[in-house]
Amino acid sequence: MKQVREPAVAGMFYPSSPSKLMEEIQLLLDTAKLSDQIENIVGIVSPHAGYIYSGKTAAYAYNTIKDKNYKTVIIISPSHREYFAGISIYNGDAYKTPLGEVEIDKYLSSELTKGSKFIFEGIQGHRGEHAVEVQIPFLQVVLSDFKIVPIVMGDQNRVFINELADRLSKTIDKNTLIVASSDLSHYYSKKTANELDSIVEVHIKNFDYEGLLRDLENQRCEACGGGAIVTLMKSAALINKNKSRVLHRSDSGDVSGDYSEVVGYLSAVIYN
Repeated sequence: MKQVREPAVAGMFYPSSPSKLMEEIQLLLDTAKLSDQIENIVGIVSPHAGYIYSGKTAAYAYNTIKDKNYKTVIIISPSHREYFAGISIYNGDAYKTPLGEVEIDKYLSSELTKGSKFIFEGIQGHRGEHAVEVQIPFLQVVLSDFKIVPIVMGDQNRVFINELADRLSKTIDKNTLIVASSDLSHYYSKKTANELDSIVEVHIKNFDYEGLLRDLENQRCEACGGGAIVTLMKSAALINKNKSRVLHRSDSGDVSGDYSEVVGYLSAVIYN
């Protein structure tokens, strides 16, 4: 029997109506246009809050891959709801959103898990996790005929990052895209959030994933999916794709008008 991961946050993080969802994403893409084309993209960084807050920032990243021919998209997400040691790739057949089902790339999933002590196929981290799910409707609008490998990092320490980056570097090709799903600092004043988030921005701009990981470990900055961002950058570096561009940075206060406790968002592209 087919195992499909049903939408967990439709109607909360994004519209549950297919027509309203399509309309909202199209509007976000129309307001987040880039002045130039970026080629040879290996991955993007995209936030994962409700579309009302972070959708525009995400749309800048998704505009860079619009109508490109990716066959598989690897989505790397932190685990917000459950802790587990290791990295979980969804073991079912598809992820579903209001825009339809997206098939899991079973071959690539098995290649990433084969012989690994830390990466496994399972349901851990996928039951109610929003950070993978909110990326998929954007992908369904900008791409066609693609599969996904949904990955949730139960633990984002250096050992797991290195293992995943190494394996990704050996399995991805020009038809593969990596999406690192991450927000930045949480619930600081706008001023403090800007100071913390600018550290992440500078490290990405400088393609300094080691510096970013060190600052995350030393708590000089915050990103709930920091391990996903570092994994994307390191796996790209291992295949000599080492250019980066930060596309947009914002925070929830830009929408809510409340600057006392904000959540930070950033989108970026990694390319060659």
